[in-house]
Amino acid sequence: MDFDVIVVGSGPGGYVTAIRASQLGLKTAVVEKENLGGVCLNWGCIPTKALLKSAQVFEYVKHADDFGIKISEYDKDFNAVVNRSREVANGMSGGVKFLMKKNKITVLDGFGKVQPGKKVAVTDADGKETVYAGNHIIIATGARTRELPTLPQDGKKIIGYRQAMTLESQPKKMVVVGSGAIGIEFAYFYNSMGTDVTVVEYLPNIVPVEDEEVSKQLERTFKKSGIKVMTNAEVTGVDTSGEGCKVTVKTKKGEEILDADIVLSAVGITPNVEGIGLEDVGIATDRGRVLINDFYQTNVPGYYAIGDIVKGPALAHVASAEGILCVEKIAGHQVEPLDYGNIPGCTYCFPEVASVGMTEKAAKEAGYELKVGKFPFSASGKASASGHKDGFIKVIFDAKYGELLGAHMIGSNVTEMIAEAVIARKLETTGHEILKTVHPHPTLSEAFMEATAAAYDEVIHL
Repeated sequence: MDFDVIVVGSGPGGYVTAIRASQLGLKTAVVEKENLGGVCLNWGCIPTKALLKSAQVFEYVKHADDFGIKISEYDKDFNAVVNRSREVANGMSGGVKFLMKKNKITVLDGFGKVQPGKKVAVTDADGKETVYAGNHIIIATGARTRELPTLPQDGKKIIGYRQAMTLESQPKKMVVVGSGAIGIEFAYFYNSMGTDVTVVEYLPNIVPVEDEEVSKQLERTFKKSGIKVMTNAEVTGVDTSGEGCKVTVKTKKGEEILDADIVLSAVGITPNVEGIGLEDVGIATDRGRVLINDFYQTNVPGYYAIGDIVKGPALAHVASAEGILCVEKIAGHQVEPLDYGNIPGCTYCFPEVASVGMTEKAAKEAGYELKVGKFPFSASGKASASGHKDGFIKVIFDAKYGELLGAHMIGSNVTEMIAEAVIARKLETTGHEILKTVHPHPTLSEAFMEATAAAYDEVIHL
């Protein structure tokens, strides 16, 4: 055997899996067709955060007066903002390269295709194919932007997230189709930079997976900052024949035509399962996703799948957790299946959105009797001092046993605070235990305790 483990794909699922496999003493290779770190490091999670930071700094400068700071002249350089984002991504990709070397992982550059007999054929840039054998083949090929028939991407006027990060010039008007994390983050970024942005969402609420109160709060804040929001609306066609785009939107009131320079399609993702040899090996799929058991084994022994190509939320931290679990099982460790009910989700617009567990609506539908507490950041000293009073923390407890069923946050820095709720749920902490956990003051994080106090009618600062 050439290797104990061959990982196909080096995104946050693949490269983390490879490192953990190597730590466990397994001879490991990783196959990558483009950039180490995959979409997340190069075209997703990381470079978008760099863009959003630039937008945030620009917002700060715009409102410097509020903090007693006089800045008479300021502007943004759109190209410099984009370049900084690329530099951050390149630095991170270089970091993964270093980690591969440090952990003695063989990097196989090229397109990987699984073959029967626990083999992977790797075709390099020159078209040369080399076949490698491994005891365990882990497929982590990720996903790409989903295309709708009514929104065929041309990379120029109708674009996906990849082009949205590297536009040569800033559009004056943009229509964002879809209001999941990707759509919302780009809507915030381009609006902050001065683009006229309209968000079109098919469902009744933006960020539709979030608690309804969070969604409504974000919509209010977005509208206040000049973003137009259209819900219960569907883009039925885009005419790109003229200079810009004419976007036809179907609403309950009838059809509306929007003018835009650019249309960003952010309507979800499509798993990369085509052309990677699944059929040749006989690996079963269902609706475009690879079928697996609790430990990511496919129906064919020796082949595994993790990340965006399997069921569950398409998130970087989920792919990493799945990969670690998968190789620990291979190495003979005692492991528990991943609890998909305790996965945090984050959206990095401003105000940020973060949540874990059940929404209030889902908890009611599940038949729980609830204690619900909310604490607004307008009542937080730290939020007042920092000038960001928008938003709140909402917690949902089972009235009977005190179990924390869900936590939903919107406000400044809440993506850094959600982990407290995740660990509380992991440890089966009750509301009373959270109340008796002394939180530091003044912080934003104490709002979690205050929201819990509100659920139990013990709140001090409301």
